[in-house]
Amino acid sequence: MRLISYNVLITTIQIGLLFGFYLAGVYLQYVFALPVPGSVVGMLLLLIMLYLKWMPISWIAKGASTLLNHLPLLFIPVTVGIMQHLDFFSGKSLLLVPIVLLSTWIVMGITGLLGQFLANRKE
Repeated sequence: MRLISYNVLITTIQIGLLFGFYLAGVYLQYVFALPVPGSVVGMLLLLIMLYLKWMPISWIAKGASTLLNHLPLLFIPVTVGIMQHLDFFSGKSLLLVPIVLLSTWIVMGITGLLGQFLANRKE
């Protein structure tokens, strides 16, 4: 009797690999006192590895897909944290609403442009 399926094992290993990039980024951020968060450094390391084809995307595809499928669950701690600090945000709604809207539009625009660029590059 098999205790764990092959797909679950592969997905777990791939998520572990993604977590390894996160840890490497946090370590580099700490050692070099970078002004960028360690998670961003880790993502840049992953991007470089994939771009230079030092690591095939198949090594992380299932793990990344699983994390993306469960992404809404990852926002729950952030929401709870905001609820615990409502006093900090009170009275600043006139400032927060335009900031949130503007940053959302910027992210959507950059994502759209990047998607178009990558789609045209493959053709």
